[in-house]
Amino acid sequence: MINNIKAVFLLTLLSGVLFVLGFAVGGQVGLILALVFALAMNIGSYWFSDKLALRMTGAKEVTPAQEPRLHKIVDEASAMARMPKPRVCIIQNDSPNAFATGRNEKHATVAATTGILRILDDRELLAVFGHEMGHIKNHDILINAVVATVATAIMFLAFMGRFAMIFGGRRGIGGLVVMLAMIILAPMAAAVIRSAISRQREFGADETGAAITHNPMALASALQKLQDSSKVRPMEVNPAVSHLFIVNPLGKIDFASFFASHPPTEKRIARLNEIARRTGNLG
Repeated sequence: MINNIKAVFLLTLLSGVLFVLGFAVGGQVGLILALVFALAMNIGSYWFSDKLALRMTGAKEVTPAQEPRLHKIVDEASAMARMPKPRVCIIQNDSPNAFATGRNEKHATVAATTGILRILDDRELLAVFGHEMGHIKNHDILINAVVATVATAIMFLAFMGRFAMIFGGRRGIGGLVVMLAMIILAPMAAAVIRSAISRQREFGADETGAAITHNPMALASALQKLQDSSKVRPMEVNPAVSHLFIVNPLGKIDFASFFASHPPTEKRIARLNEIARRTGNLG
């Protein structure tokens, strides 16, 4: 509940940045442009973000005959979550990782790299897919898509604002200063808020996943293995989809924590340890 409240607050704040920037760039016309652009992008994101994510990561759907172990784990996670089984995809990559995508429970996909199947045992792998089912259950995929499109709209308006400053009418020194500040600060604010929402949803998926599988310690163990392995063997993937994965696939820590798409693994493990102590599910 607390995670959802924080996400709503941050999403509202992000939308506020969009509308203020739109008004600063073009007054009422700019505000309307911001609304229309964000709406159009959100509609497109709702229908096509999953297909784009799968294409950008090289994920390919596999049958139970092709990947029996992976399907067995996903079957078990889906049953424990009491949710429809998502489509199952594999990514031919030695870097261990996994993610979920799709607009809702009935149109969801989970993907795993070949690397994660090698380094995790069945208990840990089930915990990972419990986490991914948590993302689907919490509608994180849709929330992240909306956040991404609003952030992109802010970037677009900031870009348009630069042209408005060059070719626009007279605004006076005060107006130019305000507009310049918005053009510089709004994209930075959008990046910080987007990252904060992504981190919050990861914590939420950890908690939901632990509740689904009743084994927070298995997820803690998996996260530690994935973090250590990703640092040694980072994944070559477009940074635009790095936030989807259970751990940062790029194998590096963002230069500032408020720009990080994932919470520190140490904090996630500490929270899972606390959940285990509170619930008595000590593995």
